[in-house]
Amino acid sequence: MTIPATTRAKTSPASGAEPIDSADGQCVSPSEQAEAVQAMFNTIAPRYDLLNHVLSANVDRVWWRRTARAFTHILQNPDATILDMCCGTGDMTLALLRHRPANSKPVLALDFAHAMLVRGAQKFSSHNAIAIEADALHMPICDNSVDLITSAFGFRNLANYEAGLVEMHRVLRPGGELGILDFSEPTGLIGKLYRFYFRQILPRLGKLLSGSTAPYAYLPQSVHRFPAPLQMLARMRACGFSQASWTPYTFGIAGLYRAVKA
Repeated sequence: MTIPATTRAKTSPASGAEPIDSADGQCVSPSEQAEAVQAMFNTIAPRYDLLNHVLSANVDRVWWRRTARAFTHILQNPDATILDMCCGTGDMTLALLRHRPANSKPVLALDFAHAMLVRGAQKFSSHNAIAIEADALHMPICDNSVDLITSAFGFRNLANYEAGLVEMHRVLRPGGELGILDFSEPTGLIGKLYRFYFRQILPRLGKLLSGSTAPYAYLPQSVHRFPAPLQMLARMRACGFSQASWTPYTFGIAGLYRAVKA
């Protein structure tokens, strides 16, 4: 059954986004920070996919597909409830859908940026997925109801990582699995080259292709603030997850965090 739909949840004001500095250096509230990030993603939504594929040399496609393959044992169960949180324009959602059997439950694709979600809904309109516009820290999903949650390059944008993990733990069933695909900062020579590209080249290319500097200046800042793998794993365990692990992708430029709700 195909259910192309976009549902806007009535939740509290957006509060799930990593802080960005105000133009004058003044402190801003978490709600204002979230609204700024939300507006930024809505602004770049029309060219978001092109920019990501060009700037990553299409390696992002490999990462999504590899992540989806890691959860085929759940995805192939037609009765499993699947949630792609912070789904953006839906590329991770599409990767998950490739492993779903016919007549499966629809994949739930959730994001708080309306323009991003609209583009995602257009992509999977002919597939079995439902788009839900909602804040990842206040998801309109019942407790203990989801078998798998994925989040690809979106979890990093949450203002409060612990709150995000607690919310994911809330909606997962006991034994349900979590997969967070996100960037990290590699070490050694690769790390030096990566940081030079990420901080010096990428913002300039992003501006050239999109006409805007802010999103691609924000990206390296948000990655730098994101916990290192050992710290992230500790946070996952502290929020009630077991079997927490991290698998590096492409020399540690990105990686997949996995865990199980005990």
